[in-house]
Amino acid sequence: MLTVETDLRPLFGPARDQGQRPTCLAFAASDAHAGLRADWVPLSCEFAFYHAQRRSNSSPLQGATLGSILEALKQDGQPAEEGWPYLTNLPSDYGSWFPPAKLGPIFRRGGSACADALTAIIDKLDRNEPVILLTTLSPSFYAPTINGIVDPADGEAPDPALRHAIIAVGHGTFNGSTIVLIRNSWGQAWGINGYAWLTERFLTPRLFATASLLEDVDVFTDPVTT
Repeated sequence: MLTVETDLRPLFGPARDQGQRPTCLAFAASDAHAGLRADWVPLSCEFAFYHAQRRSNSSPLQGATLGSILEALKQDGQPAEEGWPYLTNLPSDYGSWFPPAKLGPIFRRGGSACADALTAIIDKLDRNEPVILLTTLSPSFYAPTINGIVDPADGEAPDPALRHAIIAVGHGTFNGSTIVLIRNSWGQAWGINGYAWLTERFLTPRLFATASLLEDVDVFTDPVTT
C-alpha cells in the first residue's frame, strides 16, 4: 500500500525531456528554481547549462558540476524558457552556441549543498522545499512499476558510471517503508507523467549529493550575456 505524506507536484508544470544531452542537472536546478517561484513559468535550462559550463571551463558535451550550476543560478540567473528555448541538438560549431541578445528578465537564486541523509531531505520537503538529488543509477530506475515505484531487485548494485540528477518533490511510505517522490527530466512517458517513487532501499546507497535553493537574489532585464 502506498501512502502519500508530502507531495509538491502542484508547484510544477509538466515534466520536461532533456533528450540525449548531458543536461540533467541543469533541468533539475532550473525546475527546482521555477517551482519555488509564485507561479509556474519554466526557466531556461539552456542558459543555466551554458553559464555553468563556461564557469567550469567545460565542454557542452560534458555534464555540469553541482558547484558550477549553483554558481550560475546565483551569479548569472535564468530567463524564462522562451528567452532561450532548450536545444535538442547543439550547433555543429560550438562557437555559435551562445544566448540570444534579448532574453527578458533574469531571475537569480542562491543555493547550497546540504546533507544527503534521508531525514534531512524529508525535513526540507515537509517545509515545501524541493531538493536536488545527485544519484547513481541501476536497471530498476529505467522501468518504474505501474504504480511508479522504483525498487532494486535483490543483488542489483549501483553503477558508479551512471550519474543522474533529479528533484525530490515528496515522500510517503510503501508497504511500511519510506519512499521519496522524484521529478525526472526524461519526459512524461517515464514513470507517472515524469514522476516516480524511489524506495529507501534504492535511494540510500545511490545518493551521493544534494542541494537546496535559497532566497531570490535579484532580477535584471535584458542583461549582457556573452
